[in-house]
Amino acid sequence: MIRFRERVPAFLDGGDSPRALLERCIGAIEAREAEVGAFVALDLEGARAAADESTARYRTGRPLSPVDGCPFGVKDIIETADLPTQMNSPVFAGWRSARDAACVRALRQGGAVLLGKTVTTEFAAGRSGPTVHPLDPTRTPGGSSSGSAAAVAAGMVPVAFGTQAGGSTIRPASYCGLVGLKPTIGTFSMAGIHTIGPTVDHLGILASNLSDLWSVARQVSDLAVTPGVRGLPGSGHALPRAAAPARLVHLHTAGWGELDAESIAAFDALVARLRAAGVEVTNRDDDPRVASLETTLDEGVDGRLDIMAWEMRWPFEEYADRHGTVVSDILHGYVRRARNLTPADYHDALRERRRVQDVVEGFGEVADGFISFASSGPAPVGLEHTGSRTFLNYWSWLGNPSFSVPLMTVRGLPVGLQLIGFDGRDDRLAALARWSMETLV
Repeated sequence: MIRFRERVPAFLDGGDSPRALLERCIGAIEAREAEVGAFVALDLEGARAAADESTARYRTGRPLSPVDGCPFGVKDIIETADLPTQMNSPVFAGWRSARDAACVRALRQGGAVLLGKTVTTEFAAGRSGPTVHPLDPTRTPGGSSSGSAAAVAAGMVPVAFGTQAGGSTIRPASYCGLVGLKPTIGTFSMAGIHTIGPTVDHLGILASNLSDLWSVARQVSDLAVTPGVRGLPGSGHALPRAAAPARLVHLHTAGWGELDAESIAAFDALVARLRAAGVEVTNRDDDPRVASLETTLDEGVDGRLDIMAWEMRWPFEEYADRHGTVVSDILHGYVRRARNLTPADYHDALRERRRVQDVVEGFGEVADGFISFASSGPAPVGLEHTGSRTFLNYWSWLGNPSFSVPLMTVRGLPVGLQLIGFDGRDDRLAALARWSMETLV
């Protein structure tokens, strides 16, 4: 995999250059794209021109930002001015918006190099795309940010944008052995992104390492400023210092029943390493408050589907009515669900979510965060289904920040540990993620 930030000193002293780094990325695309299928559109000419401009800036010691020269991929529900945004749907075949999404503009303002658009499932919610797992082409790389995860894992780009309304950033990060961030809801601007719903959808980031991920996150936070966006806490592009947790809460939840024995053994071994490092890890078996929280989460999480379906009514009802069978049965199902809801149902679901959010936030007084699987084991065989999102739905529903960190291996395939934090404390969660990768690998 490609690591960007560690090359910056060589960019400045002339030992390497953004153009040379880009050519290494293009070499990986030429070698593997025919098999992996990570991209739906590429702009090699534009990327080379941008990388040359970045190289010239480094030669004078004047990079625009800490992401200057960083190649990146963009999930194809995110608008780009010079490439089509087609969303894996015939409805948008060849469509160009003639503008960059706020997150894309923020990176390009900092000199980052857009390489191409990555494959997504249909509107990030429907039928799957053709992308395969870079380590085993018989398996899914996860979705809906499938192309973004595969592109990073195959060394085609060091970082890529995803999105998540269910498990679409954290799950592919887990399957592909990447670092993935789903921030607190509302942290990043969603302007120029075809969202599922405004209170459930997040811009996510997938990267080969935490340093690159955090630099991109900070650049987006600082420059993609639109109304209602809270931004990341703290300041500066440097990854927060590693901070050891004193106490973590292990949440089994309903996803535990989906795991095989080897995955459970890998998680148990990881918990043992945490305890050996001095971390108290508590769970439902030794703390009745945790057992009660799990019950609350499992009983309430289906409310996410009502919220999501209601918020999808426009434009997905329009697509379903106007385009018929061109739109997948999956999306028609969400439209039917929405039509059976009333405004009162939607507001009841929002109130219940607020109640559960308050319960979760109460644990911030007694723990540094939660841990669980970032996927229900390693990537499954087949491309029709992108894998279970049971472990992930809770945090897309509630909006808490989460990381996937690649700390487990099952049958030779990566499986991520999901670190879940508290509302608006993304920087503290990043410090915990850094500690875990420096201590537990």
